[in-house]
Amino acid sequence: MLNQHKILRVFKLISLLKKAPAKSTRTLAMMLDITERSVYRYIDLMAEIGFDIKKDKNNKYSISIDDDGADEYFTLEEATLIKELLLSTAKNSALKDGILKKIFIKSEIDLEANHIINANNSKLVAQLNEAIAKKKQVELQKYFSANSNNISNRIIEPIKFTNNYQMLCAYEIASKKNKFFTIERIGSVMVTDKNFEYLHAHRFEHPDPFGFVNLDDQKLKVDLLLSLRAFVILKQEYPMVIPYIKLDNKNKTYRLTLEVNNLKPVTRFVLGFLDEITVLGSDDFIAHLKTFVGQLYEKNKMAGLKGTKG
Repeated sequence: MLNQHKILRVFKLISLLKKAPAKSTRTLAMMLDITERSVYRYIDLMAEIGFDIKKDKNNKYSISIDDDGADEYFTLEEATLIKELLLSTAKNSALKDGILKKIFIKSEIDLEANHIINANNSKLVAQLNEAIAKKKQVELQKYFSANSNNISNRIIEPIKFTNNYQMLCAYEIASKKNKFFTIERIGSVMVTDKNFEYLHAHRFEHPDPFGFVNLDDQKLKVDLLLSLRAFVILKQEYPMVIPYIKLDNKNKTYRLTLEVNNLKPVTRFVLGFLDEITVLGSDDFIAHLKTFVGQLYEKNKMAGLKGTKG
């Protein structure tokens, strides 16, 4: 039986190869945190089990997708086998939940709620899923807001869960805004008899690689040059940023270029590695960082804090 890491790497490699553009073995090795030799082994394995692996003139790989079979479902036997492998060998993996969700959608298998999320939240998610399916408004009872630090009831129209089922995107009636609500902070859920009234305003956006969401169309560019140590720690704390990092072999540095929804996590990370990160951009981020550092200095009298490079 394949072990946990091999199963998840194969799934992730399939996902990477399905998405354009085609990728080199070096890029795949960095994104999967394995050696190029291991990438070749996984590609050979995928070819053996029937995947049509393509290699272009630049020695970059991709998977040929047959559109005619795009909507085919897993058989019950196939889905059950994958489910059992994941639950037995990958039960502690953060990737498990998303894979199980996809199996549930693309097969006849019935996944118990506590296989997907914490058992304490299974009832809440089941109720919210029912409301989404029936397009019914919901009252989130005793919801704790970290921003306002208070507990209140919220009338919403639920839209969609994030892949890890930790948050729900919903349209809040009172504020007339799409917001994200953390499942852990919901006291209870009451599905009402009222149908959706604001379907035209529903909108969902995936969280950025740092885990922040922003429904106000404000994207903030960040361009950083990282030392090896900063790179290693960053990918451990925020593994979703790996696809946005490029290795500079000549200078032995790593460059992170991406757009984020919120500057708080990346600002906090940069401040922890001032001697190992060069801030290349954007101008808005550099200005924000310098202002933040200045305010921090004035507030805490931190004489040793000198700012950023770049």
